[in-house]
Amino acid sequence: MSDPKPEQVGPPIALLAGLSHRCPLRCGYCSNPLELTRASAELDTDDWCRVMREAGALGVLQVHFSGGEPTVRQDLEQLIACARDCDLYTNLITSGVLLDAPRIDALYRAGLDHVQLSVQGSEGKGADLIGGYVGGHAKKLEVARLVRDRGIMLTLNAVVHRRNLHQVDALFELALTLDAHRIEIASVQYNGWARRNLAALLPTQDQLEDLTKTLEAARIRLLGRLVIDFVPPDYYAARPKPCMNGWGRQFITINPAGLVLPCHSAETIPGMTFDSVLQSPLEDIWYRGEAFSRFRGTDWMQEPCRSCEFREQDFGGCRCQALAVSGDVTATDPVCEFSQDRAKIDALIAAAVAEPDAPYLYRGGT
Repeated sequence: MSDPKPEQVGPPIALLAGLSHRCPLRCGYCSNPLELTRASAELDTDDWCRVMREAGALGVLQVHFSGGEPTVRQDLEQLIACARDCDLYTNLITSGVLLDAPRIDALYRAGLDHVQLSVQGSEGKGADLIGGYVGGHAKKLEVARLVRDRGIMLTLNAVVHRRNLHQVDALFELALTLDAHRIEIASVQYNGWARRNLAALLPTQDQLEDLTKTLEAARIRLLGRLVIDFVPPDYYAARPKPCMNGWGRQFITINPAGLVLPCHSAETIPGMTFDSVLQSPLEDIWYRGEAFSRFRGTDWMQEPCRSCEFREQDFGGCRCQALAVSGDVTATDPVCEFSQDRAKIDALIAAAVAEPDAPYLYRGGT
């Protein structure tokens, strides 16, 4: 597949609306940019509602309200109502710690379809320590109950790493107790603040093998009761994952200031031009924007990707990871067994697991 012309590109299926970078938690695995958007620079209500209308007209099916913590926005109910007016399925990705019963009632009345609630562990003390927010875990359990009492669909999102992988079975039981429909066991992606915490968070090979066995057993045991999704850690893979199911193929991300991104970490790539919804229609950005066209198709690829039989399955892997490890944004994702830089990933793994007591740095800390 050569680089597709605009008329050959299909519409996106989902919009990740990053409403704010503000967040009361300080998770050391946060993949948001190190330089966060200030509240004064965030898109206002009218602009976000216009974006929803443009997204619906473009063919987007679902909108995921995220952050930071999206519930810091006092206009969240209005934004959800705007999305529903555009026939968009609405999903709130939240830590839950700022929610209470009246706010959940208001979000439900606005048309909220689904809540994706983050948990940092299966029990309070350890989870609060990871998130840097005392009492957060107990608040999350109460929010989950309130969400389900109103009949809103619930997914638990558990970001897993060296410090909580041993709790995965307990996380499945927690999901069942909370009447969640789905749980996502998501390995840390080492961008943003998470990259600074690589040594503190990267699991060992033994931990990963134990996790794989636990997941296989749970999927059999809980079939029909709980959907279990798993995002494996990139560094231990032989083949890279397709970034966002392929750059500019299915997903749009908009950051709090209104820049439109092919993935939430794309701003780490120097020399990229990101269009703003304040200056261009979303349709023009999706089909003709420089950032979205940059890594669509396969013409941009170097060898071994260009002639690889997997090039239209993994689409070269993650561009941000290639840049961070290889120093070249067009390089093969270095986790790939065919990459000339695979040894750099192996060295990062060896250095990380050699520091079992590496300090855990909170987001925004030192």
